[in-house]
Amino acid sequence: MKRFTYVILWGVVLICSLPMLGIAWSSWFANKHGCTLNEAGYHPCIVNGSDWGHSLGAAFVGGWFGLITFPIGLATLLVIVTMMVFGLIKKRRERKA
Repeated sequence: MKRFTYVILWGVVLICSLPMLGIAWSSWFANKHGCTLNEAGYHPCIVNGSDWGHSLGAAFVGGWFGLITFPIGLATLLVIVTMMVFGLIKKRRERKA
């Protein structure tokens, strides 16, 4: 049960960090293909005959969702660290006894 709890908590941390992944991907893609990318609006970005501008802009602006998810992820990370510390203390006490 404890391992399952850690998996769930690490999953929450991963999901909460996804807005940063969207920013990184859109910035990399736009830079690689010479496209303009900023928060002012969607700019055309034609790659292989397809316009990626709206997708890039949405992924980039979606990073603002991180204002909500990053604190949740940090709180979850704090819970994980606390659980690990208490687990180590418990194991140490069991070894001494």
